[in-house]
Amino acid sequence: MVSFATLLLSGFLTFVELNCENLFDCRHDSLKDDTEFLPNSGRQWTPRRYWRKLDNIGRTILSSTPDAVSYQLPDLVALVEVENDSVLNDLTHRSLLRNACYEYVMTCSPDVRGLDVALLYQPYSFQLLKHHPIRIPPLKEQRPTRDILYVSGRILSGDTLHVFVVHAPSRYGGELATRPYRRHVAERLMQAVDSLRALSPEARILVTGDFNDYAADASLRYLEQQGLLHISKQAAGCHGARGTYRFQGLWASLDHFFVAKSLAADLDTCYVNDQLFLLEEDPKYGGVKPRRTYNGFRYQRGFSDHLPLVARFRLREE
Repeated sequence: MVSFATLLLSGFLTFVELNCENLFDCRHDSLKDDTEFLPNSGRQWTPRRYWRKLDNIGRTILSSTPDAVSYQLPDLVALVEVENDSVLNDLTHRSLLRNACYEYVMTCSPDVRGLDVALLYQPYSFQLLKHHPIRIPPLKEQRPTRDILYVSGRILSGDTLHVFVVHAPSRYGGELATRPYRRHVAERLMQAVDSLRALSPEARILVTGDFNDYAADASLRYLEQQGLLHISKQAAGCHGARGTYRFQGLWASLDHFFVAKSLAADLDTCYVNDQLFLLEEDPKYGGVKPRRTYNGFRYQRGFSDHLPLVARFRLREE
């Protein structure tokens, strides 16, 4: 366990964002469409595979700190595509993370498949103040989507950090047809951000998650137009990854970090964690790609189809 004094001396706050790629348990929720991830499904999602997946996610998180401070744990971890509280409890108390002392908060969204977002935090470096979900009223013909998670807490510098975790609607059905749904989420997000800025213009705000859009797409350009700074736009790894996601041989990022100007000045580094064990060869397009849990329906003991995105901030002196 890292001591409080060590955290103070490190002078940094490390934040990780990770899409876990279908982190489901093995039990059926009669209110959700989760039958794809059950032991008797086509994927044969057995307890053994579930526990291996938890350990793989834990290993991914533990590897996501810069080499210079590799003895430390990430202070905050935003997780996307997690099914429920039982999964988060297993991850934080019964997997490779069980000695890391993470606590967590999460949403309970109306998403049809039962997917939610969560925030893990180290209580030694992030004192939880409050949290709540932000519901997204669906547009016409839009399926219910994931809530935005809002969390605030006090960091070691004494400042209050405001965090929003997003999982925007997917592109299933076509990018153009679903584009209004992602813009709708961005607008609802900015309503919440603007409410904070109205009360405290210098509020330290961080927005992260899987936006299912790339840097040049309309929903993300809208966030920048509203005054948020896109600090992960150029983030890359050191083993070939030029984004968090690879599609048909092309690297890009669906995962992003945005911050208010008051926090941007404290950014030390932002990069993609592409440790070699998270990658596999891409036989069709060449190079490497994220080593995901399944290739189609073929189980391959992987980690996720997304790589972790990491941002490290310098702590101000009180």
